[in-house]
Amino acid sequence: MSEFRPPVADLTYALKHVVGYDDVAQLPGFEHADFDTVAEILDEVGTFMAELVAPTNRAGDLEGARLNPDGTVTTPTGFKEAYAAYVDAGWGSVPLPEEYGGGGFPRSIGLAIQELTTTANMAFALAPLLTQGAIEALLNYGSDEQKQAWLPKMVTGEWAGTMNLTEPHAGSDVGALTTKAVKRADGTYGITGQKIFITFGDHDLSEQIVHLVLARTPDAPAGTKGISCFIVPKYLVNEDGSLGERNGVHTVGVEHKMGIHGSPTCVLSYEDATGYLIGDENIGMRIMFVMMNSARLSVGMQGLAVSERAYQQSLDYARERIQGRTIGATEDSPIIDFPDVRRMLMTQKSYIAALRRMMLLNAAHVDRSTHHPDAATRARADEIVGLLTPICKAFGTDLGNELTSLALQIHGGMGFIEETGAAQHYRDVRIAAIYEGTNGIQAADLVGRKLPVRDGASALEFIASMRELDGELAAAGEEFASIRAQLRAQLDTLEQTTAWMLRTGASDPNAVLAGSSPYLRIWGLVVGGWLMAKSALAARGLEDDGIAEAQLPLARFYAEQLLPQAAGLIGAATAGSRDLFALDADALADAARREARV
Repeated sequence: MSEFRPPVADLTYALKHVVGYDDVAQLPGFEHADFDTVAEILDEVGTFMAELVAPTNRAGDLEGARLNPDGTVTTPTGFKEAYAAYVDAGWGSVPLPEEYGGGGFPRSIGLAIQELTTTANMAFALAPLLTQGAIEALLNYGSDEQKQAWLPKMVTGEWAGTMNLTEPHAGSDVGALTTKAVKRADGTYGITGQKIFITFGDHDLSEQIVHLVLARTPDAPAGTKGISCFIVPKYLVNEDGSLGERNGVHTVGVEHKMGIHGSPTCVLSYEDATGYLIGDENIGMRIMFVMMNSARLSVGMQGLAVSERAYQQSLDYARERIQGRTIGATEDSPIIDFPDVRRMLMTQKSYIAALRRMMLLNAAHVDRSTHHPDAATRARADEIVGLLTPICKAFGTDLGNELTSLALQIHGGMGFIEETGAAQHYRDVRIAAIYEGTNGIQAADLVGRKLPVRDGASALEFIASMRELDGELAAAGEEFASIRAQLRAQLDTLEQTTAWMLRTGASDPNAVLAGSSPYLRIWGLVVGGWLMAKSALAARGLEDDGIAEAQLPLARFYAEQLLPQAAGLIGAATAGSRDLFALDADALADAARREARV
């Protein structure tokens, strides 16, 4: 296992030179969050994560969280101490409102802190990530009384939060849930039902867990229109704010998962547990989407973060592993000197850089959408957030799978051996493409909800804004020629497929959905190429700090070897649905049986 090196230098480079953080810091309410202050904070966070959180990653995988006979859940060695130090340092509160004890920093800085935490230990990082989602739901829909009662200790991290959506029969189809909420005479609700896949549904990190639970009142409409959202704490709270008796929520199981073993994924049973309605009845889906949209960007970041940790380990291995001789070598060579290993390392590094810039760009637009003084600018930023969020989530987590697999490949046979630790990253990140709406759902959201905004004008305006870089690339000289050529060509690909989607959507929505995943991939590849080109242009004339000099070769590698994939996806994006449904389920089964006989 290699030591974790926090990628703070690239984070601060991307914030300063690519996504326009200086403009974010000038927005009302962010005056205290100037770049120099932010750079110091991120440096401190990186050191903290390297020293206190990263060492828990391996123990989390080997030991896992466990359910005890008395129904309590114990996290792996080191988690409790690391979390206490995390709360004491106040890192989770940095991007949260000052009114409730937070630092009031931008979302973009909160996301950077989340990345450093997740790269250190994804399983550990899920606890504060879920708490933040619950906080955002309460900030948007909670009453003043609820905010005062629950948020201060959630913001500090002394109390944790969860999202309770899924049931055994109701996964992506949230409207099928059956958990009941019966109103009592005192205005509270009795919550009864079972929830599964609840991340950090119980644990020993915090003294209180605030569950946000979706449930259905007796006379509610069917489907998603009849869902309400409730605060259901692990412990009831006394009038003086102290913790009272245990509520009627119990852990009946901890799932045995492929990865993220340190994160307890719980089955929770609610038995007439006391719940407090958030907002009005039957608006639970609106509240859920506040949590999920926040989490979707953070989950996309998980693909980036675990890829970074896997890349660091594969780079260290490639430098140390002596195997064979490269052409012209007089003695055995480290495998990093072989061209194909270099190809895999450069693929990892350039994709990681593109993803980091994409996630931070999305978060910077979140900041503009909430804090810019001009209403039209806020509205446009909100449109861009809507467009980028499914791309960040799906492209980020798809690449998480691919890049951790490349890291394992670089290890060769040793990567397949658990003791090296390379396989852990591959196993840990696999859930991210499923979290918070599978990547197929993200692609459907892109073509079904985000692309039709203003009849396609919103997406086309974003494509046009990416084309504005062409003049600067043309003036930059021969070194940028291939970047310019490929970016222009693949922007054409994106515009061509977008036009097809807009033409086809109304008359044949199945055809659009059939091509939605490759279409989303085109978006991810092109946005990544555009941001890498911006990153390389910004590096000209900068004093080299070990980051600037890498930008041009990384951008050129991306443009020449990764971006051209977009053109190859046109056929899949625009093929329609005919052949997807040409074989019914029985025919698919028969074909499988015939193959088995052969």
